[in-house]
Amino acid sequence: VQLQASGGGLVQAGGSLRLSCVASGSLFRLYTMSWYRQAPGNQRELVASISNGGSTNYADSVKSRFTISRDNGKSALYLQMNSLKPEDTAVYYCRADLGTYHNWGQGTLVTVSS
Repeated sequence: VQLQASGGGLVQAGGSLRLSCVASGSLFRLYTMSWYRQAPGNQRELVASISNGGSTNYADSVKSRFTISRDNGKSALYLQMNSLKPEDTAVYYCRADLGTYHNWGQGTLVTVSS
């Protein structure tokens, strides 16, 4: 599956952004989908994931502020980010997992100014 992420940008602290990730192929509904992020000098970390059945999981740092969702009909993954903080600044990547297979999107930069 090929992944194309979009929606990043510059936003002030307290603002909102919605990231999108569109997948190619017809098996999107089978994948566990995730958002990761990587800030300069830091390791890539899991932000949120959603299973093929719709179960969600969030990093403690984004709980109650971010919402992950998917639209299998559109082969799309979303991340609604509210109450953004400067520490949310990072390149955000979407990822698809199915068994031992995984693939990454190209990343989209989110910058939160204080």
